[in-house]
Amino acid sequence: MNPKIERVCKDIDKTRSKIGELQARLRELESQRTELENTEIVETVRGMDISLADLAALLRAAPATSGQLGPKTEITNKEATKE
Repeated sequence: MNPKIERVCKDIDKTRSKIGELQARLRELESQRTELENTEIVETVRGMDISLADLAALLRAAPATSGQLGPKTEITNKEATKE
């Protein structure tokens, strides 16, 4: 086989291998992020002085506010043009 073709084939194999390693690393990092986010949520909820019944009611109300528990903020036309 032509040496140039062989070199390109080796580069393809090496690149595929690297892509596989990077995809595995990405999955690992995404899993770590999710775990850290979950830990933060649990710590925040445990830090609140709220009963389980009140917490359940608060979480049921969240979808009605598009998942935002605090007051909604509106972007004015002046702010929107700055972005």
